[in-house]
Amino acid sequence: MIEKTDLSYERTVLIGIVTRDQDQEKLEEYLDELEFLTYTAGGEVIKRFSQRMDRPDPKTFIGSGKMNDVKEFAAENDIGAVIFDDELSPAQQKNIEKLLKCKILDRTGLILDIFAQRAKTSYARTQVELAQYEYLLPRLAGMWTHLERQRGGIGMRGPGETEIETDRRIVRDKISLLKKQLKTIDKQMEVQRGNRGQLVRVALVGYTNVGKSTLMNVISKSDVFAENKLFATLDTTVRKVVIRNLPFLLSDTVGFIRKLPTQLVESFKSTLDEVREADLLLHVVDISHPNFEDHIDSVNKILTEIETLGKPTIMVFNKIDSYQPEKIEEDDLITEKTSAHYSLKEWKRTWMNRVGDNALFISALNKENMEDFRKKVYEAVRDIHITRFPYNNFLYPEYDKYGEEKE
Repeated sequence: MIEKTDLSYERTVLIGIVTRDQDQEKLEEYLDELEFLTYTAGGEVIKRFSQRMDRPDPKTFIGSGKMNDVKEFAAENDIGAVIFDDELSPAQQKNIEKLLKCKILDRTGLILDIFAQRAKTSYARTQVELAQYEYLLPRLAGMWTHLERQRGGIGMRGPGETEIETDRRIVRDKISLLKKQLKTIDKQMEVQRGNRGQLVRVALVGYTNVGKSTLMNVISKSDVFAENKLFATLDTTVRKVVIRNLPFLLSDTVGFIRKLPTQLVESFKSTLDEVREADLLLHVVDISHPNFEDHIDSVNKILTEIETLGKPTIMVFNKIDSYQPEKIEEDDLITEKTSAHYSLKEWKRTWMNRVGDNALFISALNKENMEDFRKKVYEAVRDIHITRFPYNNFLYPEYDKYGEEKE
């Protein structure tokens, strides 16, 4: 596997730009997320640089003056890596490396690095390795200067292929081999999914770090790895869950993120098949995050890409224990009330009211409102089950008629 970029304890700086499509507030939000990604990868952010531009500079992404500021700061503060919020073209990456003479990463490269660190099983490693090679292929020329020289010596004279062409061929061959391996694994996974019988399938989906794995542990009483870092879960975990006497399969999937690299969406196709084949989606949202509405849009965008947006969905607003609305003092007559000042009750009267009964407010960590959660999931799974097997109707009574659940 390609060696993952080691950012452990490295001092880093972040760079982003303000454009017509991305104002200063939006940029700060993206850079906050990029800083969390850097922390997850093992880096320490020393400073952020930003510049207002109509569009990125095709040669160096940011202007020459700002680039000189970054160069001086990097030299004076022993900066090991410079990380850009947007994906750099191979030419931009090559030019910037020549100027700054340090490690250059973009958002895609950083996410791939985190995935490389997090991949534990051979299946996840194969998926990540394929994404890495596809990202690497157009960037080969900028990575090693020796690749631009042609081999010489005895038996090597004449038209032969240059080292860069040799390396490109090796990488293409490796990509082809990895795709064959994934195709084999995909067939195995398909057989596994087919062997699960006729149980209703429920999938946890949502932005990364919203508490899906914690919720999985609470519902299934299992021990799935959960951590307050981005992409703690890469491998899909499937558990059989029983609420009252109703069994179903629950899968915990990889978290989504804005600007998710296309290479990862493609290479994690089989993992996302768990979402495609689910009968019910539990869309988990971190309501304590100030930009949770954007997170919902990002997840819905990816669900649209994998053609699963129309599935029955329950919105699960998690981390209500951490939700703290901004306050306006009684004598403050200037500050205008915005959604940042809404209490949970006020939020429920907004667009969430249109979601109706399919909206739940819980804390998976503190197990708040979990009885409401169980009831809603039970009823949704029961509806799917008795539609599929009408003669089983008498086996699974309505939740309130079942009697007290024994812990």
